[in-house]
Amino acid sequence: MSSTSNKSIFDSTVLGHPSGLFVLFFTEMWERFSYYGMRAILVLFLISSIGIGGWDWTSSEALALYGTYTAMVYLTPILGGFLADKYLGYRKAVVIGALLMTLGHASMALEFAQIFMYIGIGLLIIGNGFFKPNMTSIVSVMYKDTPEKKDGAYTIFYMGVNAGAFLGIMLCGYIGEKVSWSYGFGLAGIFMLLGMLQFYFAQGIFGDIGLAPEQKDNEDTGDQLEFEGDRLNPFTSFDKALIVICSFIGITWIINDPLTEIGGTNILNIGGVDISNYYILAGVFLFLFLLISRIIRYPIVTRDRMIAIVIFAIMTVLFWACFEQAGGSMTIFASDFTGRNMSGNWATIFYVSNLLITVVPIAIITWVLYKLFRNTFANYAISNIFLGSSFVIIWGIVFWMLNRDYNSNAYIVEYDQFTKTEMVDGEEKEETIIVTASTEIPAGTKLEKKSTTVIDPISMNVGDKLNLIKVRSKLLFLDQEESQLAIDKLKEKGKDSPLISATVTEVKENEVEIPATWFGILNSLFIIMFAPLFSKWWESKYNPSAATKYGLGLILVGVGFAALMYGASGIAQGATSASVSIIWLILAYLFHTLGELCLSPVALSYISKLVPARMIALMFGVWYVAVAIGNKAAGKMGGSIERIAEENSLSYFFMLLTVVPIALGIIGILLNPVIKKLMHGVK
Repeated sequence: MSSTSNKSIFDSTVLGHPSGLFVLFFTEMWERFSYYGMRAILVLFLISSIGIGGWDWTSSEALALYGTYTAMVYLTPILGGFLADKYLGYRKAVVIGALLMTLGHASMALEFAQIFMYIGIGLLIIGNGFFKPNMTSIVSVMYKDTPEKKDGAYTIFYMGVNAGAFLGIMLCGYIGEKVSWSYGFGLAGIFMLLGMLQFYFAQGIFGDIGLAPEQKDNEDTGDQLEFEGDRLNPFTSFDKALIVICSFIGITWIINDPLTEIGGTNILNIGGVDISNYYILAGVFLFLFLLISRIIRYPIVTRDRMIAIVIFAIMTVLFWACFEQAGGSMTIFASDFTGRNMSGNWATIFYVSNLLITVVPIAIITWVLYKLFRNTFANYAISNIFLGSSFVIIWGIVFWMLNRDYNSNAYIVEYDQFTKTEMVDGEEKEETIIVTASTEIPAGTKLEKKSTTVIDPISMNVGDKLNLIKVRSKLLFLDQEESQLAIDKLKEKGKDSPLISATVTEVKENEVEIPATWFGILNSLFIIMFAPLFSKWWESKYNPSAATKYGLGLILVGVGFAALMYGASGIAQGATSASVSIIWLILAYLFHTLGELCLSPVALSYISKLVPARMIALMFGVWYVAVAIGNKAAGKMGGSIERIAEENSLSYFFMLLTVVPIALGIIGILLNPVIKKLMHGVK
């Protein structure tokens, strides 16, 4: 991009950094708000009942789509970064990406046709490709003349990422679960739009940074050789052909997975034979052949360092395959198997804790916003108005949410069910049936009274009637309007009334239900808490080697699943619900975050150190491919949760996610001497 000196960027500063950095901070914050807010509710929406706006998908169907979506958002930045570098410029790419993502969220908010959900996801994937790589590129160019401040700048920028994730999961998750899935998706789009407008009207603050691509002469000359013995290794026509073939195989396989799971359309079914496994294995073989054939053509130092990167990439794939269970199987576990009703002193503790972890971070970010306003309002009033409006909305939603929880009441309600016995394969099988408005009760059947807890901001007395609906293993309250909507939605699908008539038997005080999506905010909260400690650790004399950091990251993510394995040990095989203590999920997120801090922030740093500068963009692209594979693997693994729980147990499912990363982490640490040798002095 522009080669103009950027010292003038520091004429207007906030907290010692250019005001433009904080424009990027808030733009990235709203983009992460939209991404993580949407991700928090996507799987829950897909597996939820049609009666409350969901699609009634199985876990395997939902996670097939989830895995494909999260994989593709790491592949499109490779193309988006290339287009920005060569043709668009960073700033135009960011605006295009933000606009496409806004349209994507708007499309997802339309509930009346499934096609709009698929269009929305497609727009989010493409928009993310334009947006994701170019925000960090602007930061990099902004600090090209002041490299000593770059680490601090990226730390501030990273806080924006986590602030957006925190707010998006908390608010979109809450509104999606408690009010409407459509409103949850729509809220993510509103803030993406405001973030785009704020960035668009403040572009002048960046000077000429990101306006037009640089014209690079003599791009592949010997002047770019980094160290003695290095030499150019241009792509041959055969290399390029292999890249095209591998890309085509990977993308078609990623897309075919949800097509097969959801629509029953397997494009890799040839003559009645499913070749998908052989197809992807062929792609992996060709990719490895391409990788090995290129690596062996480099001189010894470059070759060895690239082998080290390949080892790190393998660890990265497995790490993200496990870590990204947060949006899939761990969300399902939180929804169906975790006791989220808090009462008495525990409810009070949650109220106070939730108030503090909600209000304090937003207050700090608002203070930063105020500092930015003081410096930039005179020159960029429109941008600041959009940014200020977004925070007015945020504070309004936060106070509404806290007030709704504080004024919610808890009721013990009773409903009817009966047990039906049938002969299946010569054996008697008992099935418990909850009585709905459309249930036909056999003559002579004895009804049983069953109770559940309803927590909602409604006022009822003992003896009052209300409607419930079964959503997987949970019973949810519906008011009259929601009840009629549920009847209409299921009638459109040719299904009978889902309403369960219940009666209030007891009014309880001081009880709260934690949303299933709430646990997702713990990752951002723990990052903010522990990132400074890890930063000091990396700067101390006890700074571990690269292999040790990767190994620790994998071991810690395995320990997190060990907590879930232990917590789920009391859940019977084939069970569809339970009330496991929330402490196990909290511990899982804690250890997963500590693992992330060991591996994720340092990954790209090691790439930049291990390869010549002329190869960094290429290797970053390879790294995105590794992360994409990990995300897709997360969807495939998470989608098997119900099958494994049925055949073995839920604890067994989490045991697999415990043993594999810990074993690979230990191997990684044991390989430390070998990897050190391969890195040739890079630390």
